[in-house]
Amino acid sequence: MIDWKRIAELRDEIGAEDFGDVVELFLEEVEGEIALLREGCAEDALESRLHFLKGSALNLGFRAFSTLCQNGESAAAAGQAQRVDLPATLASFDDSKTEFMAGLSRLDKS
Repeated sequence: MIDWKRIAELRDEIGAEDFGDVVELFLEEVEGEIALLREGCAEDALESRLHFLKGSALNLGFRAFSTLCQNGESAAAAGQAQRVDLPATLASFDDSKTEFMAGLSRLDKS
């Protein structure tokens, strides 16, 4: 679900102190988009929201979530927004965030 190798590489690239800031910014921005999806998203905005979430998720190693966002983005781009499994995508974010937050402490010890 989480690409821990990617996360460790990112932390090493930007440094441990700045990594915390990146995580905070990521969660703030992504949770804002997630909240908009939970409230209901117009079909014409769905593709761009999922595109943003996919890119953000890839940057911070949320592999399973990014795959669902990619699938949804592709469906929305093809005019098949009704095929987007938004409940599964949102649940994947919740699960990924839980795993990510729990794993950060292990990452700090490595």
